[in-house]
Amino acid sequence: EEFRMSKTNNFDVQTTFCVLCGRTDDCPEKYGEKRTYVEYNLTVHYYCLLMSSGIWQRGEEDEGVDGFLITDVRKEVNRAAKLTCNICKKKGASIGCVAPKCKRSYHFPCGLQRECIFQFMENFRSYCWEHRPVQKFMDKEFRGASQCTICLDLVEHLPVYTVLKSPCCKNAWFHRECLQYQALSAGIFFFRCTVCNNKGKFQKEMLRMGIHIPERDASWELEENAYQDLLHCYQHCDVKRCLCKKGRDYNEPDSKWEIKRCQSCGSRGTHLACSSMTSWEQNWECMECRSIFAKSGNYSKQKKRALATSEKTNGTTCLLEEPPPKSARQSSGSPRNFLLQSPKIMCQSLSPCSHLELPASNRVTMSLSPVMSNMNWSLRHEHLREQRREVCNILKELKVQVKTKTTRLNVNEENIWSTALKGFRQRIFSPTNTIEVNFSNCKNRLKTNTSAASKHRFFQLLMLHLQNSSLFEGSSGKNLSLDFQAVKENLYFEAGKMIAVSLVHGGPSPGFFSKTLFDCLVYGPENVKPALEDVADVDVAQTIKTIEYADSLSSLQSALQDCCEFLAAAGCLRPVTALSDKNMLVNDILIYHVIKRIALPLESFRQGLKTLGVLEKMQMHPDVFSSVLCHKPERLSAEIVCDLFTIHSSSDVNKVKGAGFWRDYLQDVESGESVVTLEDILLFVTGSCYIPSVGFDPEPTIKFLHIRYPIGNRLLNCLELPVTKAYQQFKNKMEFTITNALRVERE
Repeated sequence: EEFRMSKTNNFDVQTTFCVLCGRTDDCPEKYGEKRTYVEYNLTVHYYCLLMSSGIWQRGEEDEGVDGFLITDVRKEVNRAAKLTCNICKKKGASIGCVAPKCKRSYHFPCGLQRECIFQFMENFRSYCWEHRPVQKFMDKEFRGASQCTICLDLVEHLPVYTVLKSPCCKNAWFHRECLQYQALSAGIFFFRCTVCNNKGKFQKEMLRMGIHIPERDASWELEENAYQDLLHCYQHCDVKRCLCKKGRDYNEPDSKWEIKRCQSCGSRGTHLACSSMTSWEQNWECMECRSIFAKSGNYSKQKKRALATSEKTNGTTCLLEEPPPKSARQSSGSPRNFLLQSPKIMCQSLSPCSHLELPASNRVTMSLSPVMSNMNWSLRHEHLREQRREVCNILKELKVQVKTKTTRLNVNEENIWSTALKGFRQRIFSPTNTIEVNFSNCKNRLKTNTSAASKHRFFQLLMLHLQNSSLFEGSSGKNLSLDFQAVKENLYFEAGKMIAVSLVHGGPSPGFFSKTLFDCLVYGPENVKPALEDVADVDVAQTIKTIEYADSLSSLQSALQDCCEFLAAAGCLRPVTALSDKNMLVNDILIYHVIKRIALPLESFRQGLKTLGVLEKMQMHPDVFSSVLCHKPERLSAEIVCDLFTIHSSSDVNKVKGAGFWRDYLQDVESGESVVTLEDILLFVTGSCYIPSVGFDPEPTIKFLHIRYPIGNRLLNCLELPVTKAYQQFKNKMEFTITNALRVERE
């Protein structure tokens, strides 16, 4: 038998029969990718396998067929061989309707023809034509027809399989086929309502109604050199009489035949010689822009300003001649003008971190008396504690979404990022599932399976890695960096998702966001004014300082001459007719470098933080969330640990004086008079060396019992302490048990 093959990774696409549906059709849009594994003598449509009722993904993504083990596939084929399709009456019906008491079975292609619904989410349920979900419509909506907002053809307002209605827009109707092609093209990151741009509500409804949204980037993002045309500069001479003998498109740099673009619109050009210009530094405007300025009366004023600038620079034309009002950068609705007028920016007391302990990057050194300094420090810490308690309660509300169904992540501590990324991207991962973590060593053998301890350790290592990764820049208070490879791989989205999941599932407080990054996430980047300390690039920071510290107009213009290429690339070219102009220029550079430059990473990061509703809560409660995102958690103290534990009511504390021994022991540990630390005690009882942002579940308790040595019950977060007559005896037992227990665990 002859096959027509095209090699793709570890499988071949061939014209053989699918082992589940028995068809030779190769239509990825309908049936998913058709794959043939020569070594296993196996050909299968991906959707046929995905929707089969008797098989689960038990392997890793690179095992078998995307995690479906070959042995499991064969078992499913044997199971399906005994079932008859209720549509075509042939054997091999591997898909069953999940409705109670419904015994219909069918092949995937047959189900499509009979208008069954296949839900590509969660447990990948299937519904037959009789029990399939339907959309609810108002009676008045069953009238007439409207345009499908994708293909623009008419679509009748009917409650039928081929027609779908947007859940977020009253007048948005679609053909099912149009929506499916749109979803396959846009992918999960760009598929949204074509009218209102809603993503969450829209995707949820479309998945319920059987639209498959692939977990990948949009097709246009994957196309090589897709945006290459945007990098081309306009190069054409548009003057009425072109003098160049080689034509209007000829461009020879550093000569009189170099093309100069209109300084206002950039969409018209001229050879230098064709407009009698002797130098590239001279500005030029096309006739269209000149006529606009002439009608508005601004052209003559602009000429006078340019002349004045020229005179002040000893006859040389300034490179930074002011762009005319047509330029978007100077429009009244520009972000910069809004920033200068925004009361949120002008009044710094409204910032979410202003009344807290400032992050390291935003601290201001103040000279206070020792008494006042200690009082303020104490008040700030108490305020932070109160805000963190509020965050804990908010996160507990979000944690209600987490179900008992578990998702297991296999993590390598030496390669925490790549293994975590692989786990978060696997098809079966859901942020609403309970997370279990298995650590493995470099040989991929199981290292530990202590559920609570492993999960806490995993999130701690993951947050530490993110803080020091190339996705962020800065010393302590960090902003997003611009990493094009990370943008391409959608890593900013994954980072935001990981932080959101960590907060809700019991991870530590990230604590490394700068105030600027936090404000961008909460208030929107258009409402934020960055500061010099937000600039991590040493060269850019030095350029800004040189401009900011210029003490005369000539020194300012000299500084601008040195960095004119950088300013042009940043879109920050502006006139300098007075020394005070430097303030607006510095502001423009800061906004470009800290905010506009990272617009794509920021939006992707925001989308990731929307996981489990975390970003929405941040925007509703900015003050309290800044305490866990912009500030490192407070170091454990005897007071904090003592307040963390509740002494069980059944313990006869007054009789055994156990509570006093416990408090004294915590004081000894804090003062360094013990071989263990407060973190060791917390780890011994809960499996975590830090207090999670969402708190412990259940809350830590203490029991005093007639036992020989302390016991840390991590399942209940309960510390069972022995009843002793003397404090030294109590202390010796605590230190012996904790040090040995943790040593054995580490080994």
